[in-house]
Amino acid sequence: MREAEAAELPRLQEIERAAGEAFRGLGMGWIADDEPPALTVLEGFRGEGRAWVAVERAEGGGDGPPLAYLLHEEVDGAAHIEQVSVHPAAARRGLGRELIEHLEGRARAGGLTALTLTTFTEVPWNAPYYARLGFRALGEGELTEGLRRIRRVEREIGLDRWPRVCMRREL
Repeated sequence: MREAEAAELPRLQEIERAAGEAFRGLGMGWIADDEPPALTVLEGFRGEGRAWVAVERAEGGGDGPPLAYLLHEEVDGAAHIEQVSVHPAAARRGLGRELIEHLEGRARAGGLTALTLTTFTEVPWNAPYYARLGFRALGEGELTEGLRRIRRVEREIGLDRWPRVCMRREL
């Protein structure tokens, strides 16, 4: 795991597009067709040290291109996972989990209390996956103001066409 480099941001968009295709098979074509974050948005995360990549080692010992990435921000004393995506060609290697574990270590070192995220409840590689990683679904009364704000934005852009949930993993 390492911080994303500016030249890799278009690759992160490619990963997002490729990973999104899996949603099409669930009748969630709108998600598959959604554009990845703009380069300016990705640069904002990268410039603040909040964009991480998992890479494959290239022949000769250097880094190959990113295979997965994670974006995060601080929300109400927790490290909030804004996005974690793995290219389908690199799926089932534990890269998403490794990125989350890396974030957990950084969050602990920074004095944060938890990891949080929002996700689809009925997508196998979303809420059920995060539950296996130790996240628990939060009830409406447990949401912090920051998580409520995130959920409002998600509703405004139409993500609530499918059931969603906020999840938390204590550190």
